[in-house]
This record gives sequence, structure tokens and C-alpha cells, in this order.
Amino acid sequence: MKTCWVISSGMIGSENQAIGVAEAMGIEPVVKRIKLKTPWKQLSPWLAWGHNHALTADSDAISSPWPDIILASGRQTIGIARHIREQSGGKSFVVYLQDPRFNTKHFDLVIVPQHDPTRGENVLVTKCSTHRITPEKLADAKAKFEKQFHKIPHPRVAVLIGGNSRAHQMTKENAKMLAGQLLQLVDHRKTGLLITASRRTGPENEKLLREMLQGPNIHFWDGTGENPYFALLAHADFIIVTEDSISMTSEALSTGKPVYIASLEGGATRHDWFHKLLQEQGYTRPFTGLLEKWSYEPPNDTQWVADEIRARFKSRHPREGGDPARAKAP
Repeated sequence: MKTCWVISSGMIGSENQAIGVAEAMGIEPVVKRIKLKTPWKQLSPWLAWGHNHALTADSDAISSPWPDIILASGRQTIGIARHIREQSGGKSFVVYLQDPRFNTKHFDLVIVPQHDPTRGENVLVTKCSTHRITPEKLADAKAKFEKQFHKIPHPRVAVLIGGNSRAHQMTKENAKMLAGQLLQLVDHRKTGLLITASRRTGPENEKLLREMLQGPNIHFWDGTGENPYFALLAHADFIIVTEDSISMTSEALSTGKPVYIASLEGGATRHDWFHKLLQEQGYTRPFTGLLEKWSYEPPNDTQWVADEIRARFKSRHPREGGDPARAKAP
């Protein structure tokens, strides 16, 4: 097993899930970003793949030689994953990450988080989303930002702020409440804050948060220079994540640190189920303005998935070598 393509529709969160699995297999993947034309875009994955016509001109080329492993994520990628599986004659082992809401027989392996309903013989069920966080990357990031954060007092709280999505909305009231709760921690517990927002936060909400969250004990990344995201996770004693982001919640839980979930407006059944299960299993707690310590074994989803792919690929291609040690199922 030497080559791997990540098929991406350009959604960074989904793309990173696939890249993280490839890296856990010890492979540097080739990322193929694709966009579909009409009507393939609207009818994916049901409309049969028309390889010569479906891709826009700015999509990456999809042609043989085919790789050993395909990691696809996002419904726009299903048709092309099926196409490669057929054209390679079974050479390419095709893995789909997330719930395809499509017949799993079209893939060699499907990876779904526990809050999604799809199950089957070729389906692996994870607690969280896969990701790119590793202890080594956190250690490197911690050292790199040591000087920048050294004046921020402990306990340090990393605050990972998302915002508006199909399921959730960050209102002005949400932003005010979160900022007020964080200021209470700074004033009464002498807590240090390490904060990052995202494009989904929205300019008005971000402006409000920046105006309220100022002071020597607060580092609010201004969006310039190297992204300190990994460093925030590494330097934090506690982590707060807004509930819209399954990816950020999964990444935060990889640290083994207490992870609090800050509520927003809205919701969706599967999204709500994700948070409900994690709270029942002792991984996360709702953020109410207070901090307390608890412990848990960090989910090992990414390495487990990587090991399962490697083992199943090698069982199909015995000349690739014996069955390696596999991570324990989550």
C-alpha cells in the first residue's frame, strides 16, 4: 500500500478527516479537489457518473494510474469514488468517510460516527470524526507558541468559536452570553483565554466578541500569521467548543482535556444526538460558565480506522505484507 488519493469537494472539515486517516496510515496523500457541473451537482450521487462531462474545468484531473487507496468524503465525491472503483477493477480500495446515505455496497469500507444510522458488514462506527491531531503535532505546536502565550495565566481555556451552519445560528445574544461567561472566568478565577473564531462566526458577532474580550489575560487570534489552532489545544487546560462543529469537538477530545460545549440557536437531530451521546459517555459537558476537571480516555478513532483500512487492504492484496498491529476499537 503506497499511494492514496483524498477526493474532496473543497469542504475543509471533511477533507481534513480524510487526510488525517491517510497520515495515520503513514501515507502522504494526493488531494484531488473536484467540483461538479449541473446536473451532476444537484443529483449526486444518483445520477450516473459521466466522467468526461461532470467535472468543472478547475477540478483536479481524475485519470489512471489509479491509487491503492481512495478516501472520499462529501456527497459530491460519491460518484467519482464509484467511478474509480469500477475503472480500477478492484485495485483501488475505496473508503467513504461520513454517512453516505447511499447503498454501502458501492464502497469497500464506510466510516460513520455513532450518531449516524448506517450500519453494515463493511461499516465501521466511530465515536467522533477522524482528524489530523496527534500528540506529536500538539507538542510541536506547543513549543512553537510558548513565547507568544507565556504571559497568559493558568488555568488556560481554549475557546473554539464556530457559528452559523445549516443546523445552527450564532445570534447576537449567543455571542454576548458567551463573552459574558468568559469574562466572569477571567475576573473571578484569573483564567487565561486563548480564543479563535471562524468565518462562520460572522463579522458582527466577531466584532462584538473582540470588543468584549480584551485584556492582558486574553489572546484572541487576529487571523494573521500562522494559525495557532493546534497550539491552543496544546496549551489549554480546558476547552470550550461551540456546538455547531462536530469536527472541532472531535479534535478537542483527542487531547484528553475537559471539553465543554457552548450552545447556539437551532439544532438538528443527528447533531443533537452526537452531543447527547458524548455527554452520556462522559466525554463532554455543557458550558454553563463554570469549570471543573474530569478525565476520560481520548477516542482513538483515527488510528483505529487507519489500521482497519491497512489490514483489510492487505487481506485483499497478501503480497503487501502481513496483518499489522491494529489499534483497539473505540
